[in-house]
Amino acid sequence: MTSDSLFPTGGPSSPSGTGIFPSQTIEALIRDRTIASTSEISRDMIQPASLDLRLGPVAYRVRASFLPGPEASVEEKVEALGMHAIDLAGGAVLERGCVYIVPLLEHLALDNRIAAFANPRSSTGRLDVFTRLITDRASRFDAVARGYHGRLYAEVSPRTFSILVRQGSRLSQLRLHRGTPAIPATRLRQLQQEIGLVDPEMPDAGSREGGLPLRLDLEGDGGDSLIGFRAKHHSGIVDFDVVGGYDASDYWEPIHARPGRGIILNPDDFYVLSTREAITVPPDHAAEMIAYDTEVGEFRVHYAGFFDPGFGWDGAGGAGSRAVLEVRSHDVPFLLEHEQVIGGLRYLRLTDISDRLYGSGIGSAYQGQRLQLSKHFRT
Repeated sequence: MTSDSLFPTGGPSSPSGTGIFPSQTIEALIRDRTIASTSEISRDMIQPASLDLRLGPVAYRVRASFLPGPEASVEEKVEALGMHAIDLAGGAVLERGCVYIVPLLEHLALDNRIAAFANPRSSTGRLDVFTRLITDRASRFDAVARGYHGRLYAEVSPRTFSILVRQGSRLSQLRLHRGTPAIPATRLRQLQQEIGLVDPEMPDAGSREGGLPLRLDLEGDGGDSLIGFRAKHHSGIVDFDVVGGYDASDYWEPIHARPGRGIILNPDDFYVLSTREAITVPPDHAAEMIAYDTEVGEFRVHYAGFFDPGFGWDGAGGAGSRAVLEVRSHDVPFLLEHEQVIGGLRYLRLTDISDRLYGSGIGSAYQGQRLQLSKHFRT
């Protein structure tokens, strides 16, 4: 359900171009019920090129993660794997190390030209909460096929901190698109020359699988030796909807620079680090982190990794914003060193310039960031 006062009529609901849909197109899709909900969709859920998704009133504890596959619905899989239901209406704790399936309040009725992709919100990734979108008869996580009609579900698995959530908590976001939004390498190089998408640029900053390479910052700058945080084990519960309510020292250990030494990742630990490069996303583009490459090491460098148009555009001094990395090693200890290439940044075209940009004007939490924990913590 939506409010006519929130979304006045006017404007096409399905633009003809290829790319990610901006906020005004998302509003139009809500008006014509391509995107609908059992609870009113508020304007603050609409980001410059994405829509926040909300947890519904119940979570199902399940024995294992799953994909339904082409022959089954999510509900059928939950019935087979479910352990018990948890009422989220008044708030409930999702325990670390457990897997939950939560029907979302939003549902879709896409036409055959529109597809969608989901990712965790930045604050979700920085809490080490592993969450993925599932649809009925899906064979992939986070991807919504063209023409999909049906409910949306979130798989939620807290890995470091147990979290308190409730109906309406926003752990993930949805971006809708037509065609293939990724821009070619030639256009990427042109944008880098014209705008300076990443600063400073690497001497050999050719495209990396269609994106610009990003390096790790393990030295700090401006006289500050703080380069990261490592999550403490056995910390308290975090209420996901509380902003600035927790002392960072109760949950995190600071990591300081040791020039020439790097850091060794412990496979049991979760780290928050940052890139050497500051990133700028122009108003007619979005960006996403490219998944890590096992050929450069057995570690993962992000969980969220989507940057709305305007990220870093009005950053401090106009120099962009750092990308904050959620880092976890796989299986074995692994050494990371300063300026090691840890991933890439792929830019995506929008079908039109968004009528709102990421930044202080819409209350964005991480504009102008350097190294920053999630918004739940006081630093």
